Formats: sequence, C-alpha cells, structure tokens
Amino acid sequence: MAILSRAVRDSRYGAMRDMMGEMGLDAMAFLTPDYFFFATNYFLDVAPWERPVVVVVPREGEPFAAMHELSTNHIRMAKELESIWIDDITLYSEHPRVTQRTWLTPQWPQMVARLLAQHGLGKARVGVDSAGGPMAQVPRLLSGVELVGMERLMRRLRLVKHPEELDQLRKAAALSNWGQERYRENVRPGRYVQELDLAVSAIIAEEACRRHPGEQIEVRVSSGSGPSSAAPHGDGLKTGATIENGHGIVNIVIIRANGIVVENERTWFCGQPNDRQVEAFNVATAANEAAIQQLTTGNSLAAVDAAALSVIEKAGFGEHVIHRTGHGIGIAGHEFPDDMAFDPRPLMANEIYSAEPGIYIYGLGGFRHDDTVIVGDKPEVVTTTPKDVESQTVK
Repeated sequence: MAILSRAVRDSRYGAMRDMMGEMGLDAMAFLTPDYFFFATNYFLDVAPWERPVVVVVPREGEPFAAMHELSTNHIRMAKELESIWIDDITLYSEHPRVTQRTWLTPQWPQMVARLLAQHGLGKARVGVDSAGGPMAQVPRLLSGVELVGMERLMRRLRLVKHPEELDQLRKAAALSNWGQERYRENVRPGRYVQELDLAVSAIIAEEACRRHPGEQIEVRVSSGSGPSSAAPHGDGLKTGATIENGHGIVNIVIIRANGIVVENERTWFCGQPNDRQVEAFNVATAANEAAIQQLTTGNSLAAVDAAALSVIEKAGFGEHVIHRTGHGIGIAGHEFPDDMAFDPRPLMANEIYSAEPGIYIYGLGGFRHDDTVIVGDKPEVVTTTPKDVESQTVK
C-alpha cells in the first residue's frame, strides 16, 4: 500500500479521543511537524516557526486545520490522491491583497480563535503538543479556551503501531538491506567518505524509484571512517576525509517510507582489521543480539539496555559506552520513548525500537550495529544485513 489508509486515521483518532476522555479534554490541537503528520497524513511543506499551522481534532465532531496558502496546490494534490485525512482546511496569507479578503499571518491567533468558536469550541479544554508561539495568544482572544500542554502524554499515542505502519517499516527495511549490499560494493581505499555516502544514497534512491513509484521514499546514508567514527555523529569535518586501508567504518542507512522510518547501521572494515578491532566488533555484535532478545511483549524496556550493557561491561569495554542502547522508532527516526535505560514499563506488541549499543574507542574508532526491531512474543528484526566480521570486511 502506497499511503496510510483511513483505517489508520480511525485508529489514531480513536486513541486520541480515549485520551481526551481520560484527561477531560474537548479537543486536541497539533502544531509541530511530526504530530501534524500523525494527525493528517500530510508531509508538512512549511516550517511552523515561520508559517504556523494547526490541526484540531475535537472529542466530538470532525477535525479541521489552519494552514498557509503556500501549501495550496500541495493540499489540492493530496486531496486528489486521497492521502490527506482533513477536509476542512482554512488558508491564510503572508502578504495583503487589495482584491481578496483573507486571513493574514499577523491575524493567525484571531483566525484560530474564530475557527474554534465556529466549531463549538469557544469554551473548551484543548490539549496541545506546543503551548508557545501564536497559539498562546488564542486564550486571550477566546477567554473560554484553556490550553493544556501535554506533549509528553501525547507520546503514548505513537507507541504502538498500526499493521499498515508495520508494512511500511518492512518495505523500508527491505530497501535498506539492499542498500547495505550496494554500500559493500562501493567501499574502497582512498574514496572520499562524503562522496561515497552521496553515491550510495543516489543508488538507493534510483532503486526506490523502480520499486515504489508514486510514493514518498526518503534516503539518508552517512559514514564515519577510521578514528573519526569514535564520535557517534562524526567529528564535524567530513569534507575531504577518505577511507583508508585498515579503517573501521560505522555507516548509517536510514529509509523513511511514506512517513515510517527504519534504521540500518553496520560496522565495516576496509581491509583486514587488527585484533583490537575484531574484539570490539564482536563484543558490539553480542551486545546488539542481547538487546534484541529482550524486545519481547511484557518485558521491561530497561531490561533491553541492561542486557546490552552487561555484555559490554563483562568484556571490559564499559568505559567506551557513551549512549543508551536504543530508542523508539516511527514517524521520526528518534521516536519515543527516549529513556530506555530508566523505563521499567512493560513493552507492548507492535512497538518499534532500535537496538544499537555502541563501543567508541578514541584513536581507534566506533563499533556499532543498529537493527530495527518490532516487539512481539518473538522479536521481529526487519534489518537483516549480516553482522559477522567476515561478511563485514571488504578486501
């Protein structure tokens, strides 16, 4: 399926309305990009700090939105494709016109206040994912409106994934597995790291066009090679860096398929690794597998991090751990929860997590495999690129 259907919308809105009942709310309003997409299935094409947007989902009644007129044609296209879940959309402009009456950017709070009143929410408790910006002015214009900041609670809405979301994840994972094989084919000494990443990204994008025409597939490939890979997000000086014989390489292949992200990361070797590299690689692999085995329904989330850390510490690499074992995945690459190491909550079926314990040795490099895993009675690992030293060594 190319797009998430209205069955997903109904499932999400049902969860929202259950939460509204629990919290005594009359509506929920979403103003930030990820939540806006969650509520509309629309890839936001404006930055809300610059051109504010809001989608309101009432506890009773149909949802409505206020958006910028820059999106006019995009909205029309989305409606024709039946990919957007909102029919009632009011547009505003960022420049005045003599011949056309419309809401203007400075009038955004007045417009939203008017829309709330028109939809029977003139006296209402409205849960919001962001209480700042122009939305904060609405209660001063509509005294019966109370905004309730509840972004952390709203995160619960995004934990368990709909079966259609899982299908998109598997689609993204299949493309990422294919992309890792193309990465192997393109690693060689002397190649610029930045150029390699862009070249492999282009190869994957071309394959995505063949496999999934008319869909929204986003591709990101990024690598750290040699000692710089000891910084999990790079040393900030990537341009001109090259892959050298003997380097360990930590790469990232991230695919977002129609709004759902998969992470597929591996440690590669360009040429024969030394004994210290092999030792760290094998410990990182064992920690990754230990974490995956804990991603089962009913198990404690904190147990996932504890299992990986135990493997690393017993092997004597504990001082080289500088981040948690993983995080939730979904609409965003780094989804909720973000407190794996401290969260005793039992895992629920169809949550999605990364399992990516890492070892980072200054002067030598990083060692990390990142798999995307669906929680169930048995963990479903959708990223299947090999993780053994022989497979990951390019000679």
